[in-house]
Amino acid sequence: MEFVDREAVLDIYRQGIEERTATFETTVPEWADWFAKTLPACRLVAEQEGNLAGWAVAFPVSPRHCYRGVAEISIYVSRNFRGKRVATRLLDALIEASEAAGIWSLLSVVFPENTPTLRLHARSGFREIGRREKIAQLDGCWRDTVMLERRSKKI
Repeated sequence: MEFVDREAVLDIYRQGIEERTATFETTVPEWADWFAKTLPACRLVAEQEGNLAGWAVAFPVSPRHCYRGVAEISIYVSRNFRGKRVATRLLDALIEASEAAGIWSLLSVVFPENTPTLRLHARSGFREIGRREKIAQLDGCWRDTVMLERRSKKI
């Protein structure tokens, strides 16, 4: 993922925000602030048919040294490319990149209604580690989230 990708990345993020199935965010973040929070080795894009079809990133969960190998992930796919295995390719590549960077635990937080994303994670070795009930509001409604974890078998 490069600066040149920013408009397409943020447009795909905007799609996810509008659909209200992937994030509590309600506005697209500023590129520089958002990008700076991601791990450099774990910034990926997928191209298909000459277009940026999706992206995946990992964020450190804590600045504490003991958690340096734990990251939370985000994967978003453009509406135009869903159902074409873009998310699977991105998640596989993100797992590989994260392990190469020394990350031993990946976390993902998913709305329980987002069954395609829950299935995607399960196929890639994530397991449910908890459910946070009414953790935050989106559009004035309390929402639950499912916490998923994948522990590396290499690290």
